[in-house]
Amino acid sequence: VEGARLDSVRELAARYGATVLLKGSTTLVAGARGGPVRVNATGTSWLATAGSGDVLSGLAGSLLAAGLSAVDAGSAGAYLHGLAGRFASEGAPAGAHDVAEAIPRAWRDVRGD
Repeated sequence: VEGARLDSVRELAARYGATVLLKGSTTLVAGARGGPVRVNATGTSWLATAGSGDVLSGLAGSLLAAGLSAVDAGSAGAYLHGLAGRFASEGAPAGAHDVAEAIPRAWRDVRGD
């Protein structure tokens, strides 16, 4: 998968008729109905840690529950997760708990508060 991430995410979305989020240094989101793959590069290497994917899943799930489409929830969740990872790791290693605590700051940053 790593060698052909773009092709893989498209293929999985088409095969299963589902939105697919492929987490990585650049996170990819492909919709079930095709269309362009969304690319998010806000992440940091500190997001490759235990529990970080759980934080992303919870964030994307909450956005989905709030009424966003699966593609929008995955895309916005990946962006906020990456931004929170950057904020959490300013000057020090960051774990999943630190990333989760930085989500409100990422949300405020996106809103311009």
